[in-house]
Amino acid sequence: MSAPPGRFALPESDPPVLLPFLIVGGLGLVLLVISLVLGDVLDHLDVGDGFLSGTALSVGLVVFGASGMLTASFGWDLVWAYVLAVALALVAYLVSLLAIRSLTRSSDGVPASAVGLAGVTTAPVGPSGGEVSLDGPGELERRLAFSDQEIESGVRIRVVEHDGARVKVVPA
Repeated sequence: MSAPPGRFALPESDPPVLLPFLIVGGLGLVLLVISLVLGDVLDHLDVGDGFLSGTALSVGLVVFGASGMLTASFGWDLVWAYVLAVALALVAYLVSLLAIRSLTRSSDGVPASAVGLAGVTTAPVGPSGGEVSLDGPGELERRLAFSDQEIESGVRIRVVEHDGARVKVVPA
């Protein structure tokens, strides 16, 4: 039985040769889901000193399985299916590992100081609190604020102190 035009057909002569690609790709998919839901599993095991990432490994395994299946469906020799699958899996692993490391380094979790930023009060601000909107980069939401004096809504302000999630403001 042949595939309709424009469709790929898996080789009918020896379906068990595709089993390793299915198993490895499926294992990679399961590991990827676990890593995305629970976090990087291999980080908790202290394996590989940062060079071995569960997420990157699972991406490589999924790419190995998918590229091996595709190569075999083209009718290429099994040797070439494995060579291409391993090569693409290694490239996918390294690219995802570098992307994960870059993202990990960029998300240090230290909030930028808002001291010196200007903005406007969106609600009256006083010693008991209030709300301001700041004009700084990354300042998309309103912030809780306080002041030594009462400041009406709509007044331009300047941040003089950053105290946790709140900012201390004075009229500009």
